[in-house]
Amino acid sequence: MKQSGSVASILVVDDDHDLRTLLASFLESHGFAVATARDGIEMQRRLEQGQPDLAILDLMLPGQDGLELCRLLRQRSNMPVIMLTARAEETDRIVGLEIGADDYVTKPFNPRELLARIRAVLRRTGGAMAMGSTATPLRAYRFEGWTLSLERRELVDPAGVMVDLSPGEFDLLLAFLEAPNRVLTRDHLLEAGRSQPEAVFDRAIDVQVSRLRKKIEPDEQSPAMIRTIRGAGYLFVPRVTRA
Repeated sequence: MKQSGSVASILVVDDDHDLRTLLASFLESHGFAVATARDGIEMQRRLEQGQPDLAILDLMLPGQDGLELCRLLRQRSNMPVIMLTARAEETDRIVGLEIGADDYVTKPFNPRELLARIRAVLRRTGGAMAMGSTATPLRAYRFEGWTLSLERRELVDPAGVMVDLSPGEFDLLLAFLEAPNRVLTRDHLLEAGRSQPEAVFDRAIDVQVSRLRKKIEPDEQSPAMIRTIRGAGYLFVPRVTRA
């Protein structure tokens, strides 16, 4: 399954034939190599051919369900996993994340949203070129003279001085840079930093934002970069460029 060069490979495991076909066609059109499986047995066969850069697992599968398959994948590798489900219960999402899923998308969904989640997970986990084979790999984000390096996971201020970020602060800033001038809810930001054990409750996001502001805002009391949108979440204001 692993492709030569910089093409990222994805394994889609879902018992819905039409959805598998749609996702395979859509992702291939955006530069990814895609293999599909309808259940755990076929998934094992695909894995024997090579490990993909990312797996997309449906929660409700015949035989072993998506949670069981995610647990098996975690026992053998650190391959990123995105769960798909028609369920909306919070318990299912929490269980999936606790056993090692990297993201969780509820059906029905827009394929472009899933594409954005795939790219974000691959960037965050250091997978193959997250943008697909037709694009220049993203190495850094720049804003207001600051540079966030994705390769080195480092933040450099306008004077060229490296600013220390915790893993949670890095993931939080990355979430803002991936969606500038868009209101992000606490739930969204919680998911962006869910790999960090301290980000368990939504109020932990408020604490993380406060810490991040202290490091990048000239005046934390009157923040100009990260604005609080009462009752909605947070908004990252600066213009962001990619490098």
